[in-house]
Amino acid sequence: MIKQLDIPFVALKQGIHNFSFEVENAFFEAFPYSIIDEGFISVELSLDKKDTLMVGDYKIFGSVVSTCATCNDVVEVPINGTMTLYYKFGLEKEDDENLIVLPPEAYKFNPAQQIYELITVSLTSNPKHEEGECNEEVVSLIKSYQRGIEKSDDIDPRWDQLNKLN
Repeated sequence: MIKQLDIPFVALKQGIHNFSFEVENAFFEAFPYSIIDEGFISVELSLDKKDTLMVGDYKIFGSVVSTCATCNDVVEVPINGTMTLYYKFGLEKEDDENLIVLPPEAYKFNPAQQIYELITVSLTSNPKHEEGECNEEVVSLIKSYQRGIEKSDDIDPRWDQLNKLN
């Protein structure tokens, strides 16, 4: 799956070239310890080839399967994201994560790692079901273990002032 993403840029003329890819489960399996196992993502790459560098504008959209932060059941999470990367030729190391240095003898590059990173940073940190779609059995179990704030007249007034901060 990863090899299918190879872009042989050496044969491209200067100017803008558009590529599109479909990323599925096999793509995520290629990354060990991936936080995503399943999903379907469309990737659009607009590559602007110039004399000394290339500019890649990436757009992704689709969905991945994750676990709900509330009930721990499977939930489908929409993914949307954009990213711009710059590719230049040389031998020096760069600290800028948006600048990728390609060796002078390179004739192709593979954006799989950058696409994977864009997908993972576009994933919400707290995926949840829509209201009312969570596993009711788990939600009721969680509620049974949560403590309710009990109002009492013998609460120290200093603590009462802290409660007003929320």
